[in-house]
Amino acid sequence: MEENVKKIGSWVKKLRKEMGITQESLALASGTGLRFISNLENGKPTCQIDKVLQVLSALRIGITLETSEGKTLKL
Repeated sequence: MEENVKKIGSWVKKLRKEMGITQESLALASGTGLRFISNLENGKPTCQIDKVLQVLSALRIGITLETSEGKTLKL
């Protein structure tokens, strides 16, 4: 489970940097806090996402994240 959380985090970080925005800007745009963005990018699982991934895994459901430019990440 933690591996998927880390994949999402590093993907978010990569895309944020490609877009040229700071963690602070992303936190503001997403209505979250800087600590949350930092934790997410560093792959620290939160209760919510970790539990969601566990449930999906148990149901054999995969996740594909896709940007509007067509970049994807399959979990």
